[in-house]
Amino acid sequence: MFTHLHIQSAYSLLSSTVKIDELVSQAKADGFSSLALTDRNVMYGSVYFYKECLKQGIKPIIGLIADVLDHQENPYPLILLAKNNKGYQNLLKISSAIQTKSRTGLPVKWLKAYSEGLICISPGADGRIETYLSEGLFEQAQETALFYQSIFGKESFYLSMQSLEKETTELVGQLSEATGIPAVATNPVYYLNKDDALARDVLTAVKHGEKLTDENQVKPSSGEHYLKSGKEMGAAFRDLPDLLENTLKIAAQCEVVIPFNQSLLPRYPVEDSMTADEMLTEVCMEGLKKRYQNPPKSHEERLHYELSIIKKMKFSDYFLIVWDFMKFARQNQILTGPGRGSAAGSMVAYVLQITDVDPIKHHLLFERFLNPERISMPDIDIDFPDNRREEVISYVASKYGELHVAQIITFGTFAAKAAIRDTGRVFGLTPSEQERLSKMIPSKLGTTLKDAYKESKPFRDFMNESETNQLLFEVALKIEGLPRHTSTHAAGVVISDMPLTDIIAIQEGHEGIHLTQFPMDLLEELGLLKMDFLGLRNLTLLDNMITAIQKSTGQKIDITRIPYDDEKTFKLLSKGDTTGIFQLESEGIRKVIMKLTPTRFEDIVAVNALYRPGPMENIPLFIERKHGIKPIDYVHPALQPILEDTYGVIVYQEQIMQIASKMAGFTLGEADLLRRAVSKKKKEILDEERAHFVEGAVKQGYETEIAHVVYDSIVRFANYGFNRSHAVAYSFIAYQLAYLKAHFPKSFMAALMTSVIGNEDKISQYVREAKTKGIPVLAPSINKSVYSFHVESEGIRFSLGAIKGVGGTVLREIFQARRQKKFEDLFDFCLRVSGKIVNRKILEVLIHAGAFDDFGEDRATLVASIDVALSHAELVKPDGENQFDLFESNEFSLKPKYMKVKPMDMENKLSQEKSVLGLYLSNHPVTSYLSIFQHFGAVSIDSALLTSEKKVLLGVYITAFKSIRTKKGELMAFMAISDEGGDLEAVVFPNVYKNQMSLFQKGMILMLKGTLEEREGKKQLIVQEAFPPDDLKRRMEEEGSPLFIRIEKEKQTAAALQSIKQVLSQHNGTTKVMLYYESEDRYVQLSMWDWITPSTALLQKLKKIAGEENVVLKEE
Repeated sequence: MFTHLHIQSAYSLLSSTVKIDELVSQAKADGFSSLALTDRNVMYGSVYFYKECLKQGIKPIIGLIADVLDHQENPYPLILLAKNNKGYQNLLKISSAIQTKSRTGLPVKWLKAYSEGLICISPGADGRIETYLSEGLFEQAQETALFYQSIFGKESFYLSMQSLEKETTELVGQLSEATGIPAVATNPVYYLNKDDALARDVLTAVKHGEKLTDENQVKPSSGEHYLKSGKEMGAAFRDLPDLLENTLKIAAQCEVVIPFNQSLLPRYPVEDSMTADEMLTEVCMEGLKKRYQNPPKSHEERLHYELSIIKKMKFSDYFLIVWDFMKFARQNQILTGPGRGSAAGSMVAYVLQITDVDPIKHHLLFERFLNPERISMPDIDIDFPDNRREEVISYVASKYGELHVAQIITFGTFAAKAAIRDTGRVFGLTPSEQERLSKMIPSKLGTTLKDAYKESKPFRDFMNESETNQLLFEVALKIEGLPRHTSTHAAGVVISDMPLTDIIAIQEGHEGIHLTQFPMDLLEELGLLKMDFLGLRNLTLLDNMITAIQKSTGQKIDITRIPYDDEKTFKLLSKGDTTGIFQLESEGIRKVIMKLTPTRFEDIVAVNALYRPGPMENIPLFIERKHGIKPIDYVHPALQPILEDTYGVIVYQEQIMQIASKMAGFTLGEADLLRRAVSKKKKEILDEERAHFVEGAVKQGYETEIAHVVYDSIVRFANYGFNRSHAVAYSFIAYQLAYLKAHFPKSFMAALMTSVIGNEDKISQYVREAKTKGIPVLAPSINKSVYSFHVESEGIRFSLGAIKGVGGTVLREIFQARRQKKFEDLFDFCLRVSGKIVNRKILEVLIHAGAFDDFGEDRATLVASIDVALSHAELVKPDGENQFDLFESNEFSLKPKYMKVKPMDMENKLSQEKSVLGLYLSNHPVTSYLSIFQHFGAVSIDSALLTSEKKVLLGVYITAFKSIRTKKGELMAFMAISDEGGDLEAVVFPNVYKNQMSLFQKGMILMLKGTLEEREGKKQLIVQEAFPPDDLKRRMEEEGSPLFIRIEKEKQTAAALQSIKQVLSQHNGTTKVMLYYESEDRYVQLSMWDWITPSTALLQKLKKIAGEENVVLKEE
């Protein structure tokens, strides 16, 4: 028999195709009783391997191929196997040392310190010993072998023999005989099956950036590095049976037990005279007095109850650690989130200022966070501004030590598209061919190559085109799903009491913080404490807004002390004015809020909880009950206090817990277990819990029938119920942003624009919104603009950083020169900045952006004068330095004059402006015609894209145009169109194009009537008719009387309005239609789509729906 001792898995990134589960399964099928894993310099797969082996009844041997640096700093590999847990710890330390201190390998002088508990095997052809032998340096090989033996011991060092390396094997045999060092049979494994060799070659080519056709490509696989059976290895070493026997001797020596579910919670450094429990109590009592000047007895009782649970679970150190880094954040003016997840239900977290949500005021439950009936690790996730999160992590690392704190690794894998692209490149496909092939794969999340082959005909056809393409597909299938690279978990950080390298392996991370070699699921299984330090963009935004408000108004806002019953804020939300507001931006939730018209903070919490798949179906009922359209039903009066805030609808998980506690007498801990159990929807569990609940309810005096009805409600909502603590905490951020938007709209919009610098579509959207709010967005100014968008008395000043091509180096140069004084003109500017940094191209960009409009010259004149300005600057300061103080006195200030040219026409000016700003800022070609377009019901492009309405009217400017011939030889056109509300693609099919061909040209301004359709994830307008502005003017002059329809309050229903629309659509014409909503005292003019041709039949149909007196055809 034989045991494999030299196997690299796919966790030796881009060096092996071996998947651990498949490896162990195949080894089991081949009859192996033990198996080693020896990845190169990393321990990524070791715990997965250990678990999989135990699961399948195979003995795991945990190893590592470690690169060791000889005395000349040359790296050579050694196979190291753990005999026991000390050896396993040394493997962790060796891998950590290589990955954090010496990426090329472990210095040989360090090897002795890490040798305990390890067996060492020379690796074969790549080893130091074998290299000496192949070079004929037998004495050096002997000396090196004896040196390794002296480090690991006579029983723990072996020479490797491989059947593929016949010459080296003979020499190793001679060395073994000369030194008495035993030899062992090995076969390096990089793939499971013989026919996987090509896939492994492709991986190594990906790693080295090569193609299979490259002359200098890494040597292809021999085809022999697969998982050979015991029979095959026996045949290969039939003359050396002792070498096979030695593999079993080694396997017998290796006994590693990895402990799981340890209690590895870190300790907080308290004073010698105190325990962590005592310190936590002391800090909490101080915090209670700060939060509540005169805390009621009930609050103190709640606090002591929570503390008793925390102490019982031994989590005091955990809370002190979080309290400490949150205190650091506050002391350093780092804004923190109000809370996240169930931790917001903790009074202890609130008085420690870990959260800012009062759990008593908001009816939050501690047991949803820490359940005394179910011991589990606490989980407090903290939000920080995404630009300051690293500061807090660095503080934690410095406080507890760099070997006690690490961020968490994640593995990026070959998804379908990446597998095809990389394999295609190695097979010699051009970048454009790779991209074309990748696009044939559906973009649906989770699509595999097999899915793509089934679903995509172009992909299938390509693969069946040739044998080479079929081979490409087969190889891509084999590398799909393999780990490709490592990255850092977005939030996770582990903190350990003992050095991390005693428990896990680590590697180099970012900003001096190490990275674990094990992913999050394994860390938690081992018992390490994970904390989530999340970077939240909206907190950065909130922080920037508070700073912007202070700069522009002098007012310092304490965001934690704003009123939560502010009428202006609720009015803004009720209008759906939620752009830039956390959690409330999407079109769907915007519509819900407008229907709901929130009047209290609780409404926002409920919307956040309900607006998800599943509970969304309860939104109409929730809204109707809020507005009194439908009666509130509590099922039983006892439930009213629990369900009153949500109008009788179960919205939150905590409500389920409260119902179980109130009706069935459960403790809140038991109620949480009920909630968890019921949400699994398993019939036997549901029946068991029903009996438990009904029995408890009957004991509390409730009727059996009512108990069953209430339990049915619990079952129905258990899956949908949302964590109320989380909903409340995140609604705080939403409300805070809404408050700032309602009271400080300029600062809000300026900060919002700054947050999306680099995304011209978003900037364009926010600039348009600012303008609709009556907030002017001022052109960038070379003397007033800074990196960010900022508030001035007249409006918001456009950012210099948002101009295309103006990077950080250019901005620093401009700001440095501007510190002395403002720039007087173009010549002064060129004199004071470096011409190497602010070159001709940058000058043109700044001019077209309007940044030099300060100088009072037309942009055409400024462009024409660039060469003169640059030549003048070169003449005055030939070496490019600012050596021109001499010329600042009047007698030397001989400035050139501007080159006066014909002013830039509006079309060119706006076109250039859009090219550098990404939007039309000073004006838009359509602006002059807006009133005409709006008269006919035209909407802006951004409004059209946000609605579900397909039929639209748009007043637009054609920015690009291309006509083509169809297969039938007919002309049609594709256009890019634009208005103040954005950009869109439009298609004009032959039947429309042939009738209005002369209108469809670049630079034309038209009102387009058409339908919005989605193609490849993007919307486009299918044009049905075009109207030039002059024609529309004429129509306005010739217009007859409009038709008025009054909508009474009781008839203002979706069904009635749909009926009216249907009738109108049957009588299309040129007569305008106006609706008057009586309950709102509001007129709405319908778009041209719904204009009509008046007739008696039409009027009769409308009167039947709206009422006899409510349909009138008369003069306005």
